[in-house]
Amino acid sequence: MLNHIHVRNLAIVDEIEVELGGGMTALTGETGAGKSILVDALGLVLGDRAEGKVIRHGAGRAEISASFDISGREGVGKWLAQRDMDLDGECQLRRIINRDGRSRGYINGQPAQMQALRELGEQLVDIHGQHEHQSLLRSAIQRQLLDNFGGYPALLAEVTTLHREWQQAHAALECTISSETDRDARIDLLRYQLNELEALGLSVQDIASIDEEHTRQANAGRLLEAAQRGLERLDSEEGDSAASLVNRTLDEIGELTRHDSELDDTARLLGEAAVLVQESVDALRHYAERLEIDPERLQWLEQHIGTLHDLARKHQCKALELPDIETQLRGELESIENADANREKLAQQLAQLEQDYRTAAKKLTTKRRQTAKTFGKEITAAMQTLGMASGVFEVSISPRREDRPGPYGMDNIEFMVSANKGQPVQPLGKVASGGELSRISLSIQVISADSAVIPTLIFDEVDSGIGGGVAEIVGTKLRALAGDRQVLCVTHLPQVAAMAHQQLQVNKLSGDETTHTRIRVLDEKERIEELARMLGGVKITRQTREHAREMLGLAGATSGKPARRKKSQA
Repeated sequence: MLNHIHVRNLAIVDEIEVELGGGMTALTGETGAGKSILVDALGLVLGDRAEGKVIRHGAGRAEISASFDISGREGVGKWLAQRDMDLDGECQLRRIINRDGRSRGYINGQPAQMQALRELGEQLVDIHGQHEHQSLLRSAIQRQLLDNFGGYPALLAEVTTLHREWQQAHAALECTISSETDRDARIDLLRYQLNELEALGLSVQDIASIDEEHTRQANAGRLLEAAQRGLERLDSEEGDSAASLVNRTLDEIGELTRHDSELDDTARLLGEAAVLVQESVDALRHYAERLEIDPERLQWLEQHIGTLHDLARKHQCKALELPDIETQLRGELESIENADANREKLAQQLAQLEQDYRTAAKKLTTKRRQTAKTFGKEITAAMQTLGMASGVFEVSISPRREDRPGPYGMDNIEFMVSANKGQPVQPLGKVASGGELSRISLSIQVISADSAVIPTLIFDEVDSGIGGGVAEIVGTKLRALAGDRQVLCVTHLPQVAAMAHQQLQVNKLSGDETTHTRIRVLDEKERIEELARMLGGVKITRQTREHAREMLGLAGATSGKPARRKKSQA
């Protein structure tokens, strides 16, 4: 459930902050006051596309944050936990939009991509806009609405997964068949390249060893000279070497320890130094004796290293990666040489996947046909209560023209409607007028929302174009939806607003040089005034107020859940 939303520097909003409760909340206000700004802001924080022009004039950036109570929402909690974004049953979203159009998103304080915000938002909020009926004409939207109403996500996922696996197997088989023309040439090339690499017969360790030996041979003269100079300094028979100096000092200090015990530690350290110097002399002499200057070996090493680097350039890799390249080439050669067996195996796999797919798609078609009957009846009933007494709604399910597997099954789904008595049903876009389409859209949205599991439903002036008793029915349906979830409704109809458990008023305030929007929670008296304004226009009479009071009383809205208010500022 949406608990709190804070908006700064968006459109004509300088800053608004509102806390929301459960049940049904109505947003009302004068035309042009910015009633839909809150909905737009919520869409942005849930990942909608944004441009710099949405930022309030004179501001450098816009910022929207929203917090949700996700207790009991296991799917949302799991989604957050998988990404290390969980935060004790809460979900805090934030979006910053800069003047240049760039934006940053955050989930529970951690940076997040817009795709992540959209994925999470789809589990938290379902927004129904006043122009949503336009999307109803698209077949993809019609299929999605029917499937959402049917509630068989596991079967849909199975069909989609099988289609993806079928595509992959089909592409692999096509690649195998198309590559036959180049098969012989590729085999010859692979064998030639393998012969080059096999001739070296080297492992990663061998290559590293050769490189190390080459470095040593290339610098053998300098290494030998340095070793010999070191031996002369450490243990020369002529002059004062390090060994003779340490030993002579050790003898002298050793004699003096009889007279002063404080020299014992010094004598001990000199003894250790004498041992270390002698060990260094032995190691350095052994190194100098083993070190050879071999020009022929150096030449062989240089040729070998040159061959390694030439092959590495040819295969666009490092010399140490050549053994891996050899393994890959050998695997590819074996795969091509066994192409006939692989092709037969792929063909069998493809046939089995297609059979599994068609079995699952057939089950999906059966489910859809069952769902279509119930869906059609409920939409028809909703249409008839919304002023289309003779309206009929049906869902046509027919086989797709293309017999190849598709990602959503093998069905072509189309919404059919008859707006007047005695007329046959026809495709939605060919029959309904703008007003009729708006009512049908509202019927579908209400019925679809009733079957959804999204905790927060937002209706942005979906009641446009209706009034009177139909408006009251719409309000009743929205209030019924709010029985077990949160419903936020932007409306201009008093019949709908009166049904809400709480009401927010949106005002546009103009100063000498600026215009800004304010949102505030209305108490019972203020609700009566606002409903009277919506009923009576500019001049509000006592009878208009009595009518508004009566509407609230009949709706029982004043005894509903009160809105929680933290702050609302201009």
